[in-house]
Amino acid sequence: MFRIAEKSDKPVNSSRNFNLPGTGMNLTTLNDIFFAVSERNADRVMLHKEAGVWRPISASEFCRSVAGVASALRDWGVRKGDRVAILGENRPEWSIADFAALLIGAVTVPIYSTLTGDQTAYMLRDSGAKIIFVSTEHQLRKVQSVLPQTEVRKMVTMDAIQFPQELATTCTLMSDLMNSGPAVLDPETEALARSIQPDDLATIIYTSGTTGTSKGAMLTHGNMASNITCSLLGFDMHPGLISISFLPLSHVTARHVDFSLLYHGVVLAYCPYIENLPVTFLEVRPTICVAVPRVYEKIFAKTEMQAQGFPKRAIYNWALSVGRANKPAILAGGTPNSLSWKLANKLVFSKIREGLGGRVEVFISGGAPLGRELGEWYATLGIRIHEGYGLTETSPVIAVNTPVNHRIGTVGKIMSNLEVRIAEDGEILVRGPSVFKGYWNRPEETQNAFNNGWFKTGDIGNIDADGYLSVTDRKKELIKTSGGKFIAPQPIENSLKLSPLVGTPVIIGDKRKFACALISPNFAVLEEWARSSGIAFSSRLELVGHPKVQELYDEIVENINQNLARFEKLKRVIVVPDDFTSDNGALTPTLKLRRRVIEERYRKQIDELYAEAEAVNAP
Repeated sequence: MFRIAEKSDKPVNSSRNFNLPGTGMNLTTLNDIFFAVSERNADRVMLHKEAGVWRPISASEFCRSVAGVASALRDWGVRKGDRVAILGENRPEWSIADFAALLIGAVTVPIYSTLTGDQTAYMLRDSGAKIIFVSTEHQLRKVQSVLPQTEVRKMVTMDAIQFPQELATTCTLMSDLMNSGPAVLDPETEALARSIQPDDLATIIYTSGTTGTSKGAMLTHGNMASNITCSLLGFDMHPGLISISFLPLSHVTARHVDFSLLYHGVVLAYCPYIENLPVTFLEVRPTICVAVPRVYEKIFAKTEMQAQGFPKRAIYNWALSVGRANKPAILAGGTPNSLSWKLANKLVFSKIREGLGGRVEVFISGGAPLGRELGEWYATLGIRIHEGYGLTETSPVIAVNTPVNHRIGTVGKIMSNLEVRIAEDGEILVRGPSVFKGYWNRPEETQNAFNNGWFKTGDIGNIDADGYLSVTDRKKELIKTSGGKFIAPQPIENSLKLSPLVGTPVIIGDKRKFACALISPNFAVLEEWARSSGIAFSSRLELVGHPKVQELYDEIVENINQNLARFEKLKRVIVVPDDFTSDNGALTPTLKLRRRVIEERYRKQIDELYAEAEAVNAP
């Protein structure tokens, strides 16, 4: 499964001009997106839910709100290069605050709403932000609790909040700023906005910290603009399409997507909380779906769970067999036309699409590896998921599958304005205009991130003869057994996730004789299975400790082992009584595993498992 790619001295792609001929795009800074929205003057730019009703925001409303906030920031003495933080869930005010700061040359610092007070204080202190926009009273209280540790002097709330007396002079309602400003940018602000250059710093985005302290990646206007120019080439993006903005805007992928779609005239419907996403799909009925693999995994798990019992399972299995027979045509971009396909689509596939609103034309996945098996399952339904790949430091897209160039199992062809090469040890190296300036206040780490001008991604991969990039795993997450064999955990974990009974798996075994699986179950499915199997339990701890449950997960792992090399096979399974979430620190805010945190949390069980295995195998 893991193979060190051969050294490549020839980089793939070499164009350095990000205003590409034939794109129709003249985008040099993020401010150009604001002006494009203003000039298009659409009746609907955004949608947001207010009192249970989806309300449109027109271009004129949006631009007036941005102008008001920008004017206030200038009145407060915010100047070019000053940092302005944004802490909140996805909503129109988030983007309004972002554009207002960018227009006057300020540097926006997005902060995840799920972070603790101490984590928030670190980012505010490290960035030196003096102004912060917060969404709710909860977020306001969180910032208030750490205010003495920061340089923040002004807080702006998106919600209409009754401020406590001690904050009366420090806090301002954002609605007051949006409604009291000019209808359009005043001449001075517009001149300032148009004077911003591609090399000017636009944002400091703190990495989610899977392996240590978060670092602030410095991205310029030109970094992000160059990436936006190229990332959607091959996609038919045009006014009238609708997308749901639910991936946290504090993450570079979500922000890049929203910037790109706004520039193309796509309407953004804001969903602040991911638990509301299923209802939002049904109400908004989007035509574009951009999600992380976790969302696609949940749809798969829900479908598998619902397709239980006779005759549902028989019909479902038959439909999948029809889909598999037509998969080559689907992956080539075609639409099957046989009678069996039409029947399978009517009985099964269309029902899954209806759960997403029934109108999605384009499916895109990013933020983490999708998993080939999951991509193939969707292909059997007639859905091509266009998987992409990138990092915060590359603004973010490095490669992406498109309707024109699509190869399942890869992350697509490399962006037309980037160069990529594979180092001797298999690491993916990148060079081009969307590669970041460096880490904020960390010159040594910035220097270590590059090798002769090439950014070291930290990912292992290879490029095939047709120019498609494949990513094996994170370099730091490769497991090296005591026998010297390398195991890439992510592909194995993605295979395990195909079982509806598996919530989040973690492969462990670094410096051990063999690998094992630590599994957080999908408790909704497991509990239903236990009840139908006559297994009594009073707690999750009692449930996962039941011998029949252990046998169940042993069988799941053994099925996966059939497709693994001998040194990759998982010899033991630990089933834990906990969910892995960002709230309890097991996942990052972008739902990536925090392996060190998880392994440390279950250190006792892991050590006991390996000690038991050693005792069993002892002579």
